Amino acid sequence: MMNLLQVRQPGGRQCEGIVMSTPATADPSATQGPARDRVYVWLRDEIIRGSIEGGRFLDELWVSGTMGVSRTPVREAFHRLAAEKFITLLPRKGAQVRTVTARELEEVYQSRQLIEGHAVTVLCARGFGAPTSMIELIEPMEAAGRERDWFEVSGLDRQFHLAMVRAAQNSVLTELYESLRSRQQRVAVRALNVGPHRLDTINAQHRALVEALDESDADKALEILAAHLRPVPEVLALLPADQP
Repeated sequence: MMNLLQVRQPGGRQCEGIVMSTPATADPSATQGPARDRVYVWLRDEIIRGSIEGGRFLDELWVSGTMGVSRTPVREAFHRLAAEKFITLLPRKGAQVRTVTARELEEVYQSRQLIEGHAVTVLCARGFGAPTSMIELIEPMEAAGRERDWFEVSGLDRQFHLAMVRAAQNSVLTELYESLRSRQQRVAVRALNVGPHRLDTINAQHRALVEALDESDADKALEILAAHLRPVPEVLALLPADQP
């Protein structure tokens, strides 16, 4: 499905741009809450989906008109998105959507490896086994994958790994992990878009990780996790090395 967006080119000139959307673009009216939160959630999710692509210039007037709000909550949402590295604010030019880069993908995976690796070690040492919520998420995640709904897959994948981190009962590490939420999901969607053939491998790794946790086999679980979070060279090769 194609979504007609109004974007701002460098220098302030507005134009219309066609953005491919898979799956279909979300309905802005479906988001509830204060105006600034509705704008933030809608823009964040559209950027994660790839409906609003990296490199696009966003116009405050277009966003406010689409969402039916004033420009003030749009500015507030822009500042929040900038803090989370989704967009870059440009003086007198508006906002530009940041591109997912090979460097960002590697750094997100490295951060996850540190926190999730600790969780694996704790769960196996204490004999906790895999949390029930991890097991319950496997089939819905695989079903979403069969539909090629990468936004849904990435969201369920994040919940799957977060359940493991929470089960280790370290509130500081859990907070740090949750702070990666949006970037983690955006990186995952981008990786699946450029490497959808890896889905079977990812699904198998999820099931193997649960099995290793249930067996309290830390070495096996850490080996599976390392393979799961290792950036694939062919995916990295399709991404820009760093922000332009």
